[in-house]
Amino acid sequence: MTGSLPVAAQVDLRRQRAEDVLERVEKALHVRLDRQSLVRKRRSLGGRTERGTWVRIERRGFERIAMQGWNGTEAAAVLQGVVMPEWYQGVAWRQPGEPVMWRADELELIASPPVGKGALVLEDPGLPDAWWETLTSSLDALAAQQTPRIATPDTVTITQEQVTQTLAEIFPSIADTRIEQWAPAHADLTWANVMGPEFSIIDWEDWGMAPRGLDAATLWGNALAVPTLADRVHQERRADLESRDGKLMSLFFLSKIVGPQAYEEDPLLAPARKEAERLVAELEL
Repeated sequence: MTGSLPVAAQVDLRRQRAEDVLERVEKALHVRLDRQSLVRKRRSLGGRTERGTWVRIERRGFERIAMQGWNGTEAAAVLQGVVMPEWYQGVAWRQPGEPVMWRADELELIASPPVGKGALVLEDPGLPDAWWETLTSSLDALAAQQTPRIATPDTVTITQEQVTQTLAEIFPSIADTRIEQWAPAHADLTWANVMGPEFSIIDWEDWGMAPRGLDAATLWGNALAVPTLADRVHQERRADLESRDGKLMSLFFLSKIVGPQAYEEDPLLAPARKEAERLVAELEL
């Protein structure tokens, strides 16, 4: 179905002027955005409002939303037992003449900053035990929910076929790549999307059903440059990461680092290669 859809032109919102978008959001949501607090990412913008809330704005092509829908942040508001910003309101519109949708959501402003400036971390953030306890309770609560949504990590719908193809290309010695258990996942659980020292999970646009261990593997993999932190993630999410599905998801994450596009200066590369060798050997037993 998505294959027949027109593909949106690639746009990097870190470099493209978006004042017209910001003004449209302000008018629709009846807020005033603080331009000084604006955070620009490749596909999204975010900023504080004058009433002490946060507005997140995202641009996404039709080919990335046909299967999933376009209200992940709003849909996550029904989740119970997961610590996240409260959702207040949202607005969506189509970009005229383009196969592109925009969406803006107004959310509770979280006092703590993201643990990482990017997806990975290069030093131990020294998170308190209460942070880890809330991480564990939130991920356990999330996995116990029910949803018809399918997760879209990196905006791509995750399927058994995708997992099998990815692992077969990078780790061909693994004969059985069948996922046994699927559960709700955030699907983008990087260090940029968890806040600290007061715990919260942000950016819920891609959440949905995924193989068990996807979130744990993502957080763990992005901590590999800091062995003590990676060990703590593994300790806290041991049940997920030591399950067969969790090991497959760990390799699924590592495939992006050690595959054909491996970057020799990547601080994750050396530990990722070591962990991939270990996981492959365990799965081959």
